[in-house]
Amino acid sequence: MLKVVVFDSGYGGEFLADKIEEELPVIGIIRVIDWRNANKILTSPKEARRIAREDLRPYIGKVDLIIFANHLLTVTSLKYFQRKFKDQKFIGLGLRKPKAPVKDSTIILTTKAVTKTISYYNFILHLSHKSKTMTLDSWPEKIDDGELTFTEISDTLKGLVDRSVSSQEIFLFCSQFYDIKSELTKLFGNTIKIHDGFDDMIREICRILKIRGGMKKLK
Repeated sequence: MLKVVVFDSGYGGEFLADKIEEELPVIGIIRVIDWRNANKILTSPKEARRIAREDLRPYIGKVDLIIFANHLLTVTSLKYFQRKFKDQKFIGLGLRKPKAPVKDSTIILTTKAVTKTISYYNFILHLSHKSKTMTLDSWPEKIDDGELTFTEISDTLKGLVDRSVSSQEIFLFCSQFYDIKSELTKLFGNTIKIHDGFDDMIREICRILKIRGGMKKLK
């Protein structure tokens, strides 16, 4: 069985690992979730890279693929790991540009550290429509602890709900936020388009590991 490590600092990594197992049951997932250093990994690119190197040392060169389930680590350090450990395959959750031009009201939910990266600046430049970014640094920990309520989500984002447009689009640039997609749909309505990069990651995993048939067809 193919061995794949999912590295993260909280429930976002657990959620992503669960979804990969569901879609690609031929893969054996090894979860490396560093809850103890969650704040450093979410806020400091330098510390995130150092911690990732230490945590992943037992697996580098010994597994088929390592996945960074952390946007900040991906956009600031993925290329470093790929250059440093050329015999190990790495992928991550980057700031994936939409395949088609975004024409609707655009909302980006992320953390402050991500917005300070060159990758985020380039992503914003790529959007053809005016966007609104919300940095929600307290939410990842609340999601990890099961304390983020729909009321708080609604109270925080209600000013962004625009019923005058036929559709809105949301980009999630924090893997913990993947767990609140149903709440976002409830708040914004069924016409909301939510981009989380998961399907792109599944396709990338299949390409790198040469998995044919794709996703649930492998069961």
